[in-house]
Amino acid sequence: MSANSIKHDLQRSSPRNYGPLYSAPMTVWFTVFFLAPLLIIVLYSFLRKGLYGGVAIGEFTLEAYRNLGNSSFVIITVRTLITALAATLITILIALPCGYFMARSKNQTFLLLLIIIPFWTNFLIRVFAWMNILGNNGFLNDLLIRIGLIDNYIQFLYNQSSVVLVLVYMYLPYAILPLFATIDKFDFSLLEAARDLGATKAQSMIRVLLPNIRSGLYTAVLFTFIPVFGAYAVPLLVGGKDSYMLGNVIADQLTKARNWPLASAISLVLTVITTAGVLIMLNLQRRDANRTVDLKTKGAGN
Repeated sequence: MSANSIKHDLQRSSPRNYGPLYSAPMTVWFTVFFLAPLLIIVLYSFLRKGLYGGVAIGEFTLEAYRNLGNSSFVIITVRTLITALAATLITILIALPCGYFMARSKNQTFLLLLIIIPFWTNFLIRVFAWMNILGNNGFLNDLLIRIGLIDNYIQFLYNQSSVVLVLVYMYLPYAILPLFATIDKFDFSLLEAARDLGATKAQSMIRVLLPNIRSGLYTAVLFTFIPVFGAYAVPLLVGGKDSYMLGNVIADQLTKARNWPLASAISLVLTVITTAGVLIMLNLQRRDANRTVDLKTKGAGN
Protein backbone atom coordinates (compact mmCIF):
# COMPACT_ATOMS: atom_id res chain seq x y z
CA MET A 1 0.00 0.00 0.00
CA SER A 2 1.51 3.34 -1.06
CA ALA A 3 2.02 6.29 1.27
CA ASN A 4 -0.41 8.44 -0.76
CA SER A 5 -3.23 5.87 -0.46
CA ILE A 6 -2.68 5.61 3.33
CA LYS A 7 -2.78 9.39 3.64
CA HIS A 8 -5.97 9.48 1.56
CA ASP A 9 -7.62 6.84 3.75
CA LEU A 10 -6.68 8.75 6.91
CA GLN A 11 -8.15 11.95 5.53
CA ARG A 12 -11.40 10.17 4.64
CA SER A 13 -11.65 8.51 8.05
CA SER A 14 -10.85 11.69 10.04
CA PRO A 15 -13.85 13.65 11.40
CA ARG A 16 -14.93 16.66 9.41
CA ASN A 17 -14.67 20.16 10.83
CA TYR A 18 -18.25 21.32 11.45
CA GLY A 19 -17.19 24.39 13.43
CA PRO A 20 -18.39 26.95 10.85
CA LEU A 21 -21.70 25.08 10.52
CA TYR A 22 -22.25 25.11 14.28
CA SER A 23 -21.54 28.84 14.48
CA ALA A 24 -23.75 29.69 11.48
CA PRO A 25 -26.92 30.43 13.54
CA MET A 26 -25.02 32.85 15.78
CA THR A 27 -23.41 34.47 12.73
CA VAL A 28 -26.79 34.95 11.06
CA TRP A 29 -28.35 36.29 14.30
CA PHE A 30 -25.43 38.71 14.86
CA THR A 31 -25.56 39.94 11.25
CA VAL A 32 -29.34 40.38 11.02
CA PHE A 33 -30.07 41.82 14.46
CA PHE A 34 -26.88 43.76 15.25
CA LEU A 35 -24.59 44.43 12.32
CA ALA A 36 -27.26 45.28 9.73
CA PRO A 37 -29.19 47.74 11.99
CA LEU A 38 -25.91 49.35 13.03
CA LEU A 39 -24.91 49.85 9.39
CA ILE A 40 -28.32 51.40 8.68
CA ILE A 41 -27.85 53.82 11.60
CA VAL A 42 -24.38 54.75 10.32
CA LEU A 43 -25.76 55.35 6.81
CA TYR A 44 -28.74 57.40 7.99
CA SER A 45 -26.53 59.59 10.17
CA PHE A 46 -24.73 60.85 7.04
CA LEU A 47 -27.90 61.55 5.05
CA ARG A 48 -29.99 64.70 4.87
CA LYS A 49 -33.43 64.94 6.46
CA GLY A 50 -36.22 64.37 3.96
CA LEU A 51 -38.72 67.06 3.04
CA TYR A 52 -41.49 65.31 4.98
CA GLY A 53 -39.22 63.61 7.48
CA GLY A 54 -37.18 60.46 7.26
CA VAL A 55 -34.08 60.65 5.05
CA ALA A 56 -33.29 61.85 1.58
CA ILE A 57 -31.56 58.90 -0.07
CA GLY A 58 -28.37 59.85 -1.88
CA GLU A 59 -27.94 63.28 -0.26
CA PHE A 60 -24.92 62.83 2.02
CA THR A 61 -24.03 65.51 4.55
CA LEU A 62 -22.48 66.05 8.00
CA GLU A 63 -25.36 68.27 9.10
CA ALA A 64 -26.55 65.81 11.77
CA TYR A 65 -23.12 65.72 13.40
CA ARG A 66 -22.81 69.51 13.24
CA ASN A 67 -26.13 69.76 15.11
CA LEU A 68 -24.63 67.68 17.91
CA GLY A 69 -22.45 70.67 18.78
CA ASN A 70 -25.57 72.67 19.66
CA SER A 71 -25.44 73.92 23.24
CA SER A 72 -28.75 72.26 24.13
CA PHE A 73 -27.46 68.86 23.07
CA VAL A 74 -24.25 69.39 25.00
CA ILE A 75 -26.25 70.22 28.14
CA ILE A 76 -28.45 67.13 27.71
CA THR A 77 -25.40 64.94 27.12
CA VAL A 78 -23.68 66.21 30.27
CA ARG A 79 -26.91 65.77 32.25
CA THR A 80 -27.29 62.22 30.93
CA LEU A 81 -23.71 61.39 31.84
CA ILE A 82 -24.04 62.82 35.36
CA THR A 83 -27.35 60.99 35.91
CA ALA A 84 -25.90 57.70 34.68
CA LEU A 85 -22.77 58.05 36.84
CA ALA A 86 -24.80 58.97 39.95
CA ALA A 87 -27.26 56.11 39.45
CA THR A 88 -24.44 53.64 38.79
CA LEU A 89 -22.46 54.73 41.86
CA ILE A 90 -25.48 54.51 44.17
CA THR A 91 -26.44 51.15 42.68
CA ILE A 92 -22.98 49.68 43.25
CA LEU A 93 -22.83 51.04 46.83
CA ILE A 94 -26.13 49.29 47.58
CA ALA A 95 -25.37 46.13 45.61
CA LEU A 96 -22.01 45.47 47.32
CA PRO A 97 -23.34 44.83 50.85
CA CYS A 98 -26.34 42.98 49.40
CA GLY A 99 -24.09 40.67 47.37
CA TYR A 100 -21.81 40.14 50.38
CA PHE A 101 -24.72 39.31 52.68
CA MET A 102 -26.18 36.88 50.13
CA ALA A 103 -22.82 35.13 49.69
CA ARG A 104 -22.45 34.64 53.45
CA SER A 105 -26.08 33.64 54.01
CA LYS A 106 -27.35 30.06 54.31
CA ASN A 107 -30.56 31.03 52.51
CA GLN A 108 -29.01 31.96 49.17
CA THR A 109 -31.79 30.39 47.09
CA PHE A 110 -34.49 32.35 48.90
CA LEU A 111 -32.54 35.61 48.63
CA LEU A 112 -31.90 35.03 44.93
CA LEU A 113 -35.63 34.51 44.48
CA LEU A 114 -36.31 37.86 46.13
CA ILE A 115 -33.87 39.53 43.71
CA ILE A 116 -35.43 37.86 40.67
CA ILE A 117 -39.10 38.48 41.63
CA PRO A 118 -39.14 42.09 40.24
CA PHE A 119 -38.34 40.65 36.79
CA TRP A 120 -41.71 38.89 36.88
CA THR A 121 -43.47 42.26 36.84
CA ASN A 122 -43.69 44.45 33.76
CA PHE A 123 -41.18 47.32 33.61
CA LEU A 124 -43.86 50.00 33.18
CA ILE A 125 -45.95 48.64 36.05
CA ARG A 126 -42.99 49.07 38.38
CA VAL A 127 -42.46 52.64 37.16
CA PHE A 128 -46.13 53.51 37.72
CA ALA A 129 -45.90 51.95 41.18
CA TRP A 130 -43.13 54.43 42.03
CA MET A 131 -45.26 57.25 40.61
CA ASN A 132 -48.04 56.26 43.01
CA ILE A 133 -45.55 56.22 45.89
CA LEU A 134 -43.85 59.54 45.11
CA GLY A 135 -46.79 61.50 43.67
CA ASN A 136 -48.26 64.59 45.34
CA ASN A 137 -51.23 62.50 46.48
CA GLY A 138 -49.16 59.35 46.71
CA PHE A 139 -48.37 57.01 49.56
CA LEU A 140 -45.25 58.81 50.83
CA ASN A 141 -46.79 62.30 50.99
CA ASP A 142 -49.96 60.91 52.53
CA LEU A 143 -47.94 59.09 55.19
CA LEU A 144 -45.87 62.18 56.09
CA ILE A 145 -48.98 64.33 56.35
CA ARG A 146 -50.81 61.77 58.50
CA ILE A 147 -47.97 61.54 61.04
CA GLY A 148 -47.66 65.33 61.16
CA LEU A 149 -44.17 65.77 59.69
CA ILE A 150 -45.40 68.05 56.88
CA ASP A 151 -48.49 70.23 56.34
CA ASN A 152 -48.45 70.21 52.56
CA TYR A 153 -47.17 67.76 49.98
CA ILE A 154 -43.51 67.65 48.91
CA GLN A 155 -42.62 67.49 45.23
CA PHE A 156 -40.90 64.09 45.22
CA LEU A 157 -41.81 63.40 41.60
CA TYR A 158 -40.83 65.02 38.29
CA ASN A 159 -37.26 65.99 39.16
CA GLN A 160 -33.75 64.62 38.74
CA SER A 161 -33.72 62.92 42.15
CA SER A 162 -36.79 60.83 41.34
CA VAL A 163 -35.18 59.76 38.05
CA VAL A 164 -32.03 58.58 39.84
CA LEU A 165 -34.08 56.82 42.54
CA VAL A 166 -36.21 54.85 40.08
CA LEU A 167 -33.21 54.04 37.87
CA VAL A 168 -31.36 52.64 40.89
CA TYR A 169 -34.37 50.51 41.77
CA MET A 170 -34.77 49.25 38.21
CA TYR A 171 -31.17 48.18 37.65
CA LEU A 172 -30.15 47.14 41.16
CA PRO A 173 -30.68 43.40 40.45
CA TYR A 174 -28.33 43.64 37.46
CA ALA A 175 -25.57 44.78 39.82
CA ILE A 176 -26.35 42.43 42.71
CA LEU A 177 -26.29 39.21 40.68
CA PRO A 178 -22.74 39.48 39.23
CA LEU A 179 -21.39 40.75 42.55
CA PHE A 180 -23.00 37.86 44.41
CA ALA A 181 -21.61 35.35 41.90
CA THR A 182 -18.09 36.75 42.35
CA ILE A 183 -18.18 37.16 46.15
CA ASP A 184 -19.61 33.64 46.53
CA LYS A 185 -16.36 32.25 45.08
CA PHE A 186 -14.16 34.38 47.37
CA ASP A 187 -12.11 32.67 50.07
CA PHE A 188 -13.40 34.36 53.23
CA SER A 189 -10.54 32.93 55.28
CA LEU A 190 -8.41 35.68 53.70
CA LEU A 191 -10.46 38.25 55.61
CA GLU A 192 -9.82 36.40 58.86
CA ALA A 193 -6.10 36.27 58.05
CA ALA A 194 -6.08 40.01 57.42
CA ARG A 195 -7.81 40.61 60.77
CA ASP A 196 -5.22 38.39 62.51
CA LEU A 197 -2.46 40.50 60.96
CA GLY A 198 -3.89 43.67 62.50
CA ALA A 199 -6.23 45.02 59.82
CA THR A 200 -9.56 46.42 60.87
CA LYS A 201 -12.77 45.04 59.38
CA ALA A 202 -13.05 48.00 57.00
CA GLN A 203 -9.39 47.70 55.95
CA SER A 204 -9.74 43.97 55.28
CA MET A 205 -12.80 44.65 53.12
CA ILE A 206 -11.10 47.40 51.11
CA ARG A 207 -7.63 45.85 50.76
CA VAL A 208 -8.52 42.16 50.52
CA LEU A 209 -12.13 41.70 49.38
CA LEU A 210 -12.50 44.47 46.79
CA PRO A 211 -9.31 43.68 44.81
CA ASN A 212 -10.38 40.03 44.56
CA ILE A 213 -13.89 40.77 43.26
CA ARG A 214 -12.92 43.37 40.67
CA SER A 215 -14.26 41.24 37.81
CA GLY A 216 -17.70 41.25 39.43
CA LEU A 217 -17.46 45.00 40.03
CA TYR A 218 -16.58 45.64 36.38
CA THR A 219 -19.54 43.53 35.23
CA ALA A 220 -21.92 45.23 37.67
CA VAL A 221 -20.82 48.68 36.49
CA LEU A 222 -21.33 47.71 32.84
CA PHE A 223 -24.72 46.11 33.45
CA THR A 224 -25.85 49.28 35.24
CA PHE A 225 -24.22 52.18 33.41
CA ILE A 226 -25.00 51.13 29.82
CA PRO A 227 -28.81 50.75 30.18
CA VAL A 228 -29.03 53.81 32.44
CA PHE A 229 -27.09 55.92 29.93
CA GLY A 230 -29.66 55.13 27.24
CA ALA A 231 -32.72 55.22 29.52
CA TYR A 232 -35.93 56.56 27.99
CA ALA A 233 -39.06 55.46 29.88
CA VAL A 234 -37.97 56.42 33.40
CA PRO A 235 -36.99 60.05 32.60
CA LEU A 236 -40.14 60.40 30.50
CA LEU A 237 -42.52 59.18 33.21
CA VAL A 238 -40.98 60.35 36.50
CA GLY A 239 -38.72 63.18 35.35
CA GLY A 240 -39.47 66.81 34.66
CA LYS A 241 -38.30 69.19 31.97
CA ASP A 242 -34.86 69.31 33.61
CA SER A 243 -34.57 65.50 33.49
CA TYR A 244 -34.53 65.18 29.71
CA MET A 245 -31.93 62.58 28.64
CA LEU A 246 -30.44 61.43 25.34
CA GLY A 247 -32.88 58.54 25.05
CA ASN A 248 -35.76 61.04 25.11
CA VAL A 249 -34.05 63.19 22.48
CA ILE A 250 -33.72 60.20 20.15
CA ALA A 251 -37.39 59.27 20.60
CA ASP A 252 -38.55 62.84 19.96
CA GLN A 253 -36.39 63.20 16.86
CA LEU A 254 -37.80 59.96 15.47
CA THR A 255 -41.49 60.46 16.29
CA LYS A 256 -42.07 64.23 16.54
CA ALA A 257 -39.43 66.02 14.49
CA ARG A 258 -38.99 63.00 12.17
CA ASN A 259 -35.33 63.93 11.90
CA TRP A 260 -33.93 60.43 11.37
CA PRO A 261 -30.37 61.55 10.54
CA LEU A 262 -30.03 63.44 13.84
CA ALA A 263 -31.55 60.55 15.81
CA SER A 264 -29.15 58.16 14.07
CA ALA A 265 -26.16 60.38 14.84
CA ILE A 266 -27.08 60.55 18.54
CA SER A 267 -27.63 56.78 18.61
CA LEU A 268 -24.26 56.21 16.98
CA VAL A 269 -22.54 58.42 19.55
CA LEU A 270 -24.24 56.44 22.33
CA THR A 271 -23.13 53.19 20.73
CA VAL A 272 -19.52 54.38 20.45
CA ILE A 273 -19.45 55.53 24.07
CA THR A 274 -20.93 52.29 25.42
CA THR A 275 -18.66 50.18 23.20
CA ALA A 276 -15.65 52.12 24.46
CA GLY A 277 -16.78 51.48 28.03
CA VAL A 278 -17.11 47.75 27.36
CA LEU A 279 -13.66 47.58 25.77
CA ILE A 280 -12.09 49.46 28.68
CA MET A 281 -13.71 47.13 31.20
CA LEU A 282 -12.65 44.04 29.23
CA ASN A 283 -9.10 45.38 29.08
CA LEU A 284 -9.08 45.94 32.83
CA GLN A 285 -10.41 42.42 33.42
CA ARG A 286 -7.73 40.95 31.16
CA ARG A 287 -5.01 42.86 33.00
CA ASP A 288 -6.32 41.63 36.35
CA ALA A 289 -6.41 38.06 35.05
CA ASN A 290 -2.85 38.31 33.73
CA ARG A 291 -1.67 39.83 37.01
CA THR A 292 -3.28 36.99 38.94
CA VAL A 293 -1.63 34.39 36.70
CA ASP A 294 1.77 36.08 37.14
CA LEU A 295 1.39 36.12 40.92
CA LYS A 296 0.45 32.44 40.96
CA THR A 297 3.38 31.60 38.72
CA LYS A 298 5.83 33.49 40.93
CA GLY A 299 4.33 31.85 44.01
CA ALA A 300 4.73 28.41 42.48
CA GLY A 301 8.30 29.21 41.50
CA ASN A 302 9.21 30.24 45.02
